[in-house]
Amino acid sequence: MDMSILEDLGLTNGEIKVYLALSELGSSLAGLIIEKTNLQNSVVHRALHSLIAKGLITYSIEGRGRTYQISDPRNFIGYLEDKKRKFEEIIPELEKRKKAAKEIKEAITFKGKKGITQMYMELLNSNGKEYNTFGGGKRVTFDIMGETWWRNLHIKRIGKKIKSRQVFDITIEAYGESLNKLPYTEIRFLPQEFEQLSETVIIGDYVAIAIFTKDPYGILIHDKDAAEGYRKHFELLWKSAKK
Repeated sequence: MDMSILEDLGLTNGEIKVYLALSELGSSLAGLIIEKTNLQNSVVHRALHSLIAKGLITYSIEGRGRTYQISDPRNFIGYLEDKKRKFEEIIPELEKRKKAAKEIKEAITFKGKKGITQMYMELLNSNGKEYNTFGGGKRVTFDIMGETWWRNLHIKRIGKKIKSRQVFDITIEAYGESLNKLPYTEIRFLPQEFEQLSETVIIGDYVAIAIFTKDPYGILIHDKDAAEGYRKHFELLWKSAKK
C-alpha cells in the first residue's frame, strides 16, 4: 500500500503503522500490535487513542483488556469531511486577516512532479481571473507530465471558471486544438522554434516558471509588478501568435 496517501490524509507515521497492522491482524490486543509494528508501547497507545478519536478504529473490552479493530474504511470520508467543515469555519477570519495584511512579495521553489502539481494548484487557487501561459512543447506535454495530467489541470481550471489564453509552439497543434474546444479556453501557436522545456504562467499577482527537465522544478513568484511585466511579454507573444 502507498503509505503516502495516508500521510496526505493527515495521519502520523505511528498512526499509519498501527492502522495497517490492525488491518492485517483483525481484532487484536495492544501487545500484538506492538509486536507487529516494533513501535514503543507509548507510541502505539497514543496512536490507538488518536485513531479512536478520529473514528478510524474501534475497541471492545474483553476481560481486563481491550481488543482493537479497524472500523469501516469509508469512515475516512467522514473524518475528512469533518476536517473540511472545521476549516471552513475559520475561512472568514483568515480572509479578513489576509485583507488587513500588507502585500507580501515572495518566491517559492517547488521540486519534483508532486511539487509541480502543488504549484499549479496554488495558481488555480489564487483568485486570479485569467490564466495566461507561454512555452512548453511536445516533450513537456507528452513525455514529462503526460497529456492526462495537463487535461486534468484544465478540467480543474474550467471548474473554477477561469478563462485561459495560452501560446504553444506548432509541434503540439493537434493537442492545442483539442483544448480550444473546451470552454474558457483559447490557444494560439508560434513556430516550432518556440518549443522549450519550460512554461511561464501568469495569473493575478502570481508568476510561475516551471522547468520540465528529468527532475522538474518550478518557481512561484508573488509580486504584482513582476506579474504585470510578464503579462506584457505574454500580450506581445499573443499578438504574434496565430489561431
